[in-house]
Amino acid sequence: MASVDVINQKGEKVNSIELDDTVFNADIRDTLVQRVVVWQLAKRRSGTASTKTRGEISGGGKKPWRQKGTGRARAGTNRSPIWTGGGTIFGPKPRSYAFSLPKKMRKAALRSVLSAKLKDDQLTVIDKIELEAPKTKIFVDIMKTMGLEAKKILFVTAEKDETLLRSSRNLYQVLVLPIEGLNVYDLLRFDRLVVLEDAVPRIHERLG
Repeated sequence: MASVDVINQKGEKVNSIELDDTVFNADIRDTLVQRVVVWQLAKRRSGTASTKTRGEISGGGKKPWRQKGTGRARAGTNRSPIWTGGGTIFGPKPRSYAFSLPKKMRKAALRSVLSAKLKDDQLTVIDKIELEAPKTKIFVDIMKTMGLEAKKILFVTAEKDETLLRSSRNLYQVLVLPIEGLNVYDLLRFDRLVVLEDAVPRIHERLG
């Protein structure tokens, strides 16, 4: 098992913790990670784009002109797709882009990304974060003390931490997630992963 230093919010080492090799030293499978990211983004698509077919356009009940003798092409309705303002042929309709992906694959992708974070020295374990009040300035000062203010950071907590959430929500480069919300896409889009010490056993339990 890999041993990682545990620091406090002053940036000082206070302990060390063992990380489960099945979670943090797994095979890094790029293709699987890519499939899970596509699955996540497909689930997020609203799929609300919609166009009107010729049957949904208003008007068109009367033949625009007689069939013969005008010198113009035959026309039966002004709702025809070849007319300006007519219906759309094969246009988008509301749909779901979601598809199913086995839970084993999703867990394996999470293990791959967590292992890559540890391998690339992008993982930090902190014992706890205590804030006097849910203030962004206080939280930013703590990040500066730990040397994290210039990075995009994902914080993972064991439980939903309302104080930490309220302190960080104005910072576009910071995201706070409880264990239940840990996902491949967010792990990839942030430069550094900061895990609270009490969340590590929960990660082992979920993915080990």
